[in-house]
Amino acid sequence: MMRHISFKSTSDFMLLSVALSLLLLVTECNSASTSTQMTVGTDSTSLPSTATTTTTTTTATTTTKPPPGNVGNVTVVTQNESSITLQWEKVDNILTYILLNINDDRTENVSASSEGTSVTHVVSGLEAGKKYNFTLYTVEDGLNSSGRNITAVTAPVNVGNVTVVTRNESSITLQWDKVEDILKYKLQYKVDGKVMNVTVSGNLAVDTVETVVSGLTAGREYNFTVFTVFEEVNSSGYHHPDVTAPVNVRNVTVVTQNESSITLQWDKVEDILKYKLQYKVDGKVINVTVSGNLAVDTVETVVSGLTAGREYNFTVFTVFKRVDSSGYHHPAPTAPGNVGNVTAVTQDESSITLQWDKVEDILKYKLQYEVHGSNKVENVPACPENSTVRYVISNLTAGREYNFTVFTVFKEVNSSGYHHPAATVPLTVSSVRVTERSLNSSIIKWEILNQGWEYHVSTNATNASTDSKNSSNTMSYTVSNLQPGTLYSFSVITHFSGLNSTAYNGFILTQIDCESVTWRVTNTSIQGTVKGVFSKASATFGPSVYTSSTGRNVSFTDLSPGATYVISLEHEIQSTLLSQCVRNASVTIIPPWLTGHCKNWGSGYSARIIWDNPAGVWQKVRVNMSDQSYLVNQTEKQLVINGLQPAKTYKVSLVSLSGSRCSESSVFLCNTDNRGVIAGSVMGVLLFCVLACVFVLIFLKRPDIISRKKSFIAGSRKAGAKGKVISVAKFPDHFYQMSLDENRGFSQEYEELASVGTDQTRKAATLPENKGKNRFTNILPYDWCRVKLNTSSPSEILDYINASYMPGYDRNREYIASQGPLPSTVKDFWRMIWEQRVRGIVMVTNCTEAGRTKCEHYWPEDQRPCLHGELLVTLISEQKEPNWTLREFRVKNKNNSEERSVKHFHFTAWPDHGVPQGTEVLIQFRGLVRRHIESEETKAPTVVHCSAGVGRTGTIIALDVLLQQLQKEHAVSINDFVHRMRQHRSHMVQTESQYVFLHQCIMDSLQQNEKQEENIYENADMIYANATALREFHNHKTNA
Repeated sequence: MMRHISFKSTSDFMLLSVALSLLLLVTECNSASTSTQMTVGTDSTSLPSTATTTTTTTTATTTTKPPPGNVGNVTVVTQNESSITLQWEKVDNILTYILLNINDDRTENVSASSEGTSVTHVVSGLEAGKKYNFTLYTVEDGLNSSGRNITAVTAPVNVGNVTVVTRNESSITLQWDKVEDILKYKLQYKVDGKVMNVTVSGNLAVDTVETVVSGLTAGREYNFTVFTVFEEVNSSGYHHPDVTAPVNVRNVTVVTQNESSITLQWDKVEDILKYKLQYKVDGKVINVTVSGNLAVDTVETVVSGLTAGREYNFTVFTVFKRVDSSGYHHPAPTAPGNVGNVTAVTQDESSITLQWDKVEDILKYKLQYEVHGSNKVENVPACPENSTVRYVISNLTAGREYNFTVFTVFKEVNSSGYHHPAATVPLTVSSVRVTERSLNSSIIKWEILNQGWEYHVSTNATNASTDSKNSSNTMSYTVSNLQPGTLYSFSVITHFSGLNSTAYNGFILTQIDCESVTWRVTNTSIQGTVKGVFSKASATFGPSVYTSSTGRNVSFTDLSPGATYVISLEHEIQSTLLSQCVRNASVTIIPPWLTGHCKNWGSGYSARIIWDNPAGVWQKVRVNMSDQSYLVNQTEKQLVINGLQPAKTYKVSLVSLSGSRCSESSVFLCNTDNRGVIAGSVMGVLLFCVLACVFVLIFLKRPDIISRKKSFIAGSRKAGAKGKVISVAKFPDHFYQMSLDENRGFSQEYEELASVGTDQTRKAATLPENKGKNRFTNILPYDWCRVKLNTSSPSEILDYINASYMPGYDRNREYIASQGPLPSTVKDFWRMIWEQRVRGIVMVTNCTEAGRTKCEHYWPEDQRPCLHGELLVTLISEQKEPNWTLREFRVKNKNNSEERSVKHFHFTAWPDHGVPQGTEVLIQFRGLVRRHIESEETKAPTVVHCSAGVGRTGTIIALDVLLQQLQKEHAVSINDFVHRMRQHRSHMVQTESQYVFLHQCIMDSLQQNEKQEENIYENADMIYANATALREFHNHKTNA
């Protein structure tokens, strides 16, 4: 069968077409009658026509050129949905080829480039996913090759509608629409950098394809590419990125929870910062986005707006690329509300019963409190039937405040807690002792079991007052304003936190002043009437004890004359024998009566007095004779009296003495002997003559002895004189003389003042109750001149303050020298100011010096008043100068509303134990004080104090008085006035430098016109350094 080759001819191809027809005719005659299907790389016997016009078949009768050979291997270089790119090697550098698309029955002429050895041709306009059969012919000189059959397919189209059906932490299920009837697909993705290719098969019965991609990592994004596979050719690929579900959070905990919010916390999932929290409120689902922080390993969020005492189911989702994890479920309740109306129903020494309102229907509560330094928690169940909860806390310590916290418990979550303090009742005091008893007061003591407890003492005494004193472990109460010799009852109640213990009841028996009883005595008896309670009276002399019948009239008889009996009173109560005398009375009765006589002695110029030895006691015998009195010890029984005249009669009296008692006088006459009159006269004349001769002889030998002795006597008086007044004219010379030899004169004078006044009593100051009122143990006021606070009855305890009256220039009580107040004596200080009607206070110390407290700050620091006892002190004004501060106070008595003004002169430039830097400043300051004192025109004393009340205090007082004396008398007596001050208060002008400073003040006052302020007086050594300057001053005066 002849097959024509057709061309879309042109005239250029006519000749070629004829030749090919002839060749085909010859070939066809020799070939088989059937043709085979073309495949890539196989030869074909079918030829296409070479022209579109009708061809004439002729029979070749001559030999023709052979056709070109077929191309070799044809490869598909690329293929897509609409084209296939074919490539083959040139056949003998032939550049013309014909490609027959058998499927579409169309041909394409392929012209190759002369360059290169291969030909590439793109067959376009094809259908996607279709198998095409091509025949490729080599064309040369109008002849076609037999043809190479080629089979190739176009790439199929990509899938559509790729979606994720499901995903979890390790897998993703993908689904897409099937491409026509293609059942084979390829899924490509990367895992840990490795490309994974998965073949996916479809199902003819289903329009979609679904596959599960497993073995993935949670919370990772994957880039999936789905290829449609047709005849082992992939489509271009559909790209679909997607992510696996992230893992759930872990360690979800409740950080805090209260009545309206819950704070949740969980561990961050890798570096994921987005989370979602889901919960329900009143049936409504709430979704909250929670953001994490890269710098923190945990995520925390506060869920607010919740209801107290409710349980919420929270779900925490990890969100990665808008994909949620499966969710972590965590139930958590809000804290319940606190209880209300917590009260202490009952309290005793070891337990407290608390009661509170129940919270809704919650039946579980906790009670927390501290015991012995550790927290104790007790579970408290409630009764469903009651609206309140009552609980007894036992085994508690008496007299202690406990801080209870009541928690409402819901789902094992506590409320914030209701705090309620409550105390146990304190213990009743035990071992109460009446340690000291006096006429008008008694001291009650007991051991302090707890420093935080207070005590209240009451008594049945009218107008009694109490004053407490607390030591480290003992409480002491002084009950005052009692009547002597009276039995009182008292009670002590322990008070703590508004609770009182059971009262301790006891009694007080005041003592009797046995010494003040009028004791009537004879030489054998003692009688007296005693007011007060006692059950036994005794009189003791040595081993002898005499008792009196009971009753207020005491009588002792048959006593030994002249003996001193100790009278004591006792009272027995509750099997206890109490001494009733403050001090036992020592009563000496009248000593025995003596009888005597005299004998001649010493030729009438003497007499011997002899007396008997009666029964009784006496210490001395007083012999009176010739207007002379002689005391003879009890051991002597006679006395020789000289200096009598012979032949005279003398009256002699004998009196026995025992203590302050004396017997009746025993009187008799004594006649002296007359034999010594003549001998005495002769001896007297001879003695006078001898003395006269001696005096004449001395005068002739040493006529200058009289003047020398006179000068010696005068010098002795000058050196040893006390209280000498030195005139203004002589003072510079006196100062110069005292400054010689390194101020030896000052040192000697000052040392002589050391013991002045120190032999005086300080009884009140040394009482145990008053020791705490003294700043220094060695600066104590003398009893006779101490300032006494007003009390309703005499009491050396209640009226004591460390202050002394001091003399001035013309008044004995112009000043009060006081120590700086202590914290415990500020009230007493202001009380003294009020009672003494003081108008001015001179303060010559600072409250703190060199880091040490010198004086309590006893005045208000600002305009707010301070209350000290019954006195309200208000600061009215304050004027600060470089060296002093002037203040004015208003003092008001709250009892009667009386007000007074008090000026405060505070010198701030004076070091302790030293002196100011110059005299001028202190002299000016003294002038301010003096003008104030004179302007007041009252007799009230001015209070002066430093720290101890002696050194700087004594110096400023002395300066004020001496300057007054200098002005009025034109003379001063510094040593004399310091001597006077020390008789009123010890250590006045405390240091030698202060003593010298007083002299320098007088010197500088005399030189005011010269304005000499060169000396600096910080201490004694610096004062002594001015001796040279003082000598020059002396020479200047002498030359003048």
